[in-house]
Amino acid sequence: MQASAPPPAAVVLHDLWKRFGPQTAVAGLTLDLPAGSFVGLVGPNGAGKTTTLSMATGLLRPDRGSVLIHGVDVWQDPVAAKARIGILPEGLRMFERLSGRELLQYNGRLRGLPGAEVDRRAEELLAVLDLLEAGDKLVADYSTGMRKKIGLAAALLHNPDVLFLDEPFEGVDPVSAQTIRGVLGRYAASGSTVVFSSHVMELVEQLCDWVAVISAGQVIAQGPLDTVRGGRSLHAAFLELIGVREDDGRSLDWLGGAR
Repeated sequence: MQASAPPPAAVVLHDLWKRFGPQTAVAGLTLDLPAGSFVGLVGPNGAGKTTTLSMATGLLRPDRGSVLIHGVDVWQDPVAAKARIGILPEGLRMFERLSGRELLQYNGRLRGLPGAEVDRRAEELLAVLDLLEAGDKLVADYSTGMRKKIGLAAALLHNPDVLFLDEPFEGVDPVSAQTIRGVLGRYAASGSTVVFSSHVMELVEQLCDWVAVISAGQVIAQGPLDTVRGGRSLHAAFLELIGVREDDGRSLDWLGGAR
C-alpha cells in the first residue's frame, strides 16, 4: 500500500531577497512551514525575522522570490492570500480613537463578515482575552498588554488559516502573556498554523513544535523542535548554531574597577 503524501506546506517562502541600500537583510531565504504547526522563527536581533515576516504577509515587497499561502501567491493574488492570514506585527498601529469593541467591529466589516457575526465573535474574543470591561475604552488608553490582546483579537476575528505574530509578548505583563498563550494554544490545536517570531528561546521552546533558526538573513537550521535542539535546550542549540564569540576578559577591564 502506497504511503499518503504529506499535506502541503501552509507557507512556502522561496529564494526571498531584500536589501535596504547597501545592507542585505534577507539573502535567498527558502523555507516551507508545515500546516497545522506552531512554528517558531528564532534568531538574534537583526537576523531578518521581521523583514521575512513582512514579506510573507504582503507588507513589504521582496526584491526577489515568492511567497505562497496554502498555494496562493501573496504578490500575484494579494486579496485571496490576505483573506487567509491574520497578522500581529511588531509596533502595531491602530485606530486609537476607536474603542476596543469598535475596532473589532470595524475590522470584521472590512473583512466582509456579516454584522451580527462580527458582533458575536467580537464579544467572545473580548471575553476570552479578558477585555470585556475595557471594551468601551478608547484604544489610546490601553496598556501595552491590552494593545497586544486587542491586536490579537483583530487578527483572529475572521478565523484565518495562518496567524503571523512578530514578538507578540514584547512588553507584555505575565498575566496578559498567559492569556495570549492560552488563546494561541487553542487556535493551534484546532489545526490552524501559527508562525511566531521571537528571540526568547525559552518562550519558543514552551510554545512551538517546529523551529527555524535564522541568521544574517538565511536559514541555518530547521525542523521539528526536538530535531533542532538535538537533546539540548533550544537556548544551548541556538548559541552553538549562531556561533557566539567568547569574551576573552581583556575588554572592558576598566568597568567596575576603582575610580
